[in-house]
Amino acid sequence: MDDPDVRPLFPRPLRPRELVALDLLAALGYALVLVVNSPDVRHPAAWALIAAMTLPLAVRRRWPLPVFCVVAVASAAVMALGVAREPLAAMAYALYPVALTTRRRRWEPTAAIGVLTVGALLLAAFGGVAAEPEVRRIVETVVLGSLALGGAWTIGRAVRERRAYAARGAEQAAERAVTEERLRIAREMHDVVSHTLSLIGVKAGVAAHVADRRPEEALEALRVIETTSRQALTEMRHMLGVLRTAPGAVTGDVTGALSPAPDLEALPDIAERAAAAGVRVDLDVRVTDGLPPALELAVHRIVQEAVTNVVRHAAPAACRVSVHDEGEQVRVEVTDDGPGRRVLPPGPPGHGLIGMRERVTAHGGVFTAGPLPGGGFRVLARLPLGEEGT
Repeated sequence: MDDPDVRPLFPRPLRPRELVALDLLAALGYALVLVVNSPDVRHPAAWALIAAMTLPLAVRRRWPLPVFCVVAVASAAVMALGVAREPLAAMAYALYPVALTTRRRRWEPTAAIGVLTVGALLLAAFGGVAAEPEVRRIVETVVLGSLALGGAWTIGRAVRERRAYAARGAEQAAERAVTEERLRIAREMHDVVSHTLSLIGVKAGVAAHVADRRPEEALEALRVIETTSRQALTEMRHMLGVLRTAPGAVTGDVTGALSPAPDLEALPDIAERAAAAGVRVDLDVRVTDGLPPALELAVHRIVQEAVTNVVRHAAPAACRVSVHDEGEQVRVEVTDDGPGRRVLPPGPPGHGLIGMRERVTAHGGVFTAGPLPGGGFRVLARLPLGEEGT
C-alpha cells in the first residue's frame, strides 16, 4: 500500500531536455572515473577515445542505435589499446534504449541472452581464472562486460514488453468501455422510444381502421398520438441533453432540460399509457424501503419494456405487474392473458428481451421469459438488493 507521506523522487514526468541533462551528467561522471583510473591519461588519444565513448551517451534516447554504434567502436578501441579499465559499461548504458525502442524480431534469442547473463553473473561471483594477472584482467573485463550488456538488453526488452502489455490492456479497456457505453445508450434509447412509438403505432392503426365508421374514436386515437409523441420528444431532449453534456459540466441551459431518472413512482404512467392502447394494467408494488436509484431505474425499465411488448404483440389484453421486495431481492413479474405465441409485426426482430436480460445480468440477477401453460406470457426478473450495477 502506498504511503501518502512518501513523496516520489520525480513528482512529474521528466521533459526531454531534463532527460538529456541527466544522461549528460552520467556520461561526464563515467568519463571522470575513466580518466582518474586510466593508466595512460596523459596521452591525447586517451582523451579523444574516452570522449567518443562517453559524451554521445547524452543523446542515447534520441538516437539509440547510432549512439550505440559510436560508443561500441570507441569502447572496442579503448579495450584494444588498454587506455581505460571497464570500458564496456558505456556500451551497456547505450544498449538499454536500443533494446527498449527497437522492434523485436522472431529470431532474437532474448531468453538465451538472459540465461547467459545469469551464467556470467554466477561465473563472476563464484568462478576464478588461474592465469597471469594480465590475462585474468582481460577475462574479468569480458565477463563483467558481457554481464552488463546482457543485463541491459534483457531489462530493456522486459520493460518494452511490459509497456506493450500495459498499452494493449489500456486499449482493450477503452474498447470495452466504449462498447459498454454504446450498449447502455442503446438500451436507454430503446426503452425511451420503444414504449411511446409502440403506443403511437397501435393507436395509428386503430385510427386508420375506424376512421370511416367511427370518426370520434379515430379522433381520440389521434389525440393520444399527439400527447404521446410530445412526451417522447421531451424524453428524447432529456437524453440528448445528458449525452451532450461533458461529465461534471452543469450549465444553465442543460440543467433545465434534465430530469430525475424514472423510478417506481413513475410506474402508474406506464399503466396509463398502456391503457390508452387497450391494455389494462394492474399494478401491485410492495416495496417498504427505498431501493437504490440504479435498481429502481432497472425495475422501471424492465416493467416498461415488458408492458410495451404486451401492447405491441398481445393487445387488447389484461396485464398484471408485481414488484415485491422479498428481503434479499426484488421480484419483478409481468404477466398477461394474451396469446402465448406472439404474433410479431413485420420487420426485423426487436431487442426488448435482450435489453431486459442485460439489465438483470448487470445487477447480478436472474431473468426468465416465456409463454404460460394456460395462455399468456410472463416476464420474471429477480434482482438482488446487495449487488451494485457492474
